[in-house]
Amino acid sequence: MATHAAACPEPRGRAGAGPLAAVWLAWLLLMAGVNLATPLYPVYAKHFHFSSLVLTAIFATYAFVLVPALILFGRLSDRFGRRPVLVVGLATASVGLALFAAATGPAWLFAARAAQGLAVGMISGAATAALVELDPAGDRRRAALLAGLAQAGGSAAGPLFAGVLAQWAPDPRRLCFLVALGATVVAAVAALELPEPADREREPWRIEWPRVPPELLLDFARVSLTAATVWATLALYLSIVPSYAQSLLGTHNLALLAVIATVALVASSVAQIAAQRFAGSRRRDQAVGLGLLSLGLAALVVAAPLHSLALLLVGALAAGTGHGLGFLNAQQELNELAPAQRRGEVTAAFISCIYFLVAMAVISSGLLDLHFSLTVSVGAVASALIVVAVSTAAWQL
Repeated sequence: MATHAAACPEPRGRAGAGPLAAVWLAWLLLMAGVNLATPLYPVYAKHFHFSSLVLTAIFATYAFVLVPALILFGRLSDRFGRRPVLVVGLATASVGLALFAAATGPAWLFAARAAQGLAVGMISGAATAALVELDPAGDRRRAALLAGLAQAGGSAAGPLFAGVLAQWAPDPRRLCFLVALGATVVAAVAALELPEPADREREPWRIEWPRVPPELLLDFARVSLTAATVWATLALYLSIVPSYAQSLLGTHNLALLAVIATVALVASSVAQIAAQRFAGSRRRDQAVGLGLLSLGLAALVVAAPLHSLALLLVGALAAGTGHGLGFLNAQQELNELAPAQRRGEVTAAFISCIYFLVAMAVISSGLLDLHFSLTVSVGAVASALIVVAVSTAAWQL
């Protein structure tokens, strides 16, 4: 997962739809590559003999690297242009995919996730700005929707693609990464041809420290808690839930394990498209999203004693819909709250809050698994997220 950071300068010239599609597809491909390992984590744990704590730490390494990368590189493309930053970011993503393909132990997986976090941290700001600048009509709402769909859609496509190849194609731990590596290299070559607005002012590079104006703190805390809760839930689906589902269903079908995470992410994408078409109250829609998320998490917990695939899928559908509705409205309210001249640093703080809770939720499930069963661990973390979601929904209302 990633979110977009940094305000975009007002563009003066417009490109055609081709460059816009190239940027969007590159970002979609990046997010697919970042989440390819989702259905393979149980395979790695068995093959390399590591615990759920190590598994969740590998997943969380991405977050620990991404936030500092956003702070350091968030405005890099304002100084050097979108094209070079996108190309270097895609090259870094290629390194992460190559490390996954060559992995012979947990250390390789940690290094791969770190490279992926660095790549997303570098690309997010540049891609967000490029989507606005290259849009033929300069439509910021469409650019925001494209950014959200690239993240959720790519995150959905990656696990499904990897699960299908791992289940029915040869070399299940390498093939999906090698295919994605080839596609990412092609995307990097295509990015070399992206146009740069000739009359855009080149801003001096500076670090975007995560700071919030005091008068915004209360509203900032409210929208950040919404965004953090919905992303922490999705992070569970992308990290530990495949192992959880494997245990409670007694299956080793990697495609089936991938489908559970994919359902949540596809539901999020659909919810974001619908939310854009039917604008309502930001606070009310965040509360509705958090309510749906709570129902999805409850289904995830209840599915364990019943060993129910149907409940897992219904829970993923509800959680994903809640994620899309909650996050899109939280992001849009944040954009409305933050002063234009401080949007970059406020967004950096917003992203830091999201990844703090993401890391806490994922690693907590791994720590609990050291002393309890995986079912108990996931149930405890999901229950804690339900409490946070319901409390935040009440605050929104």
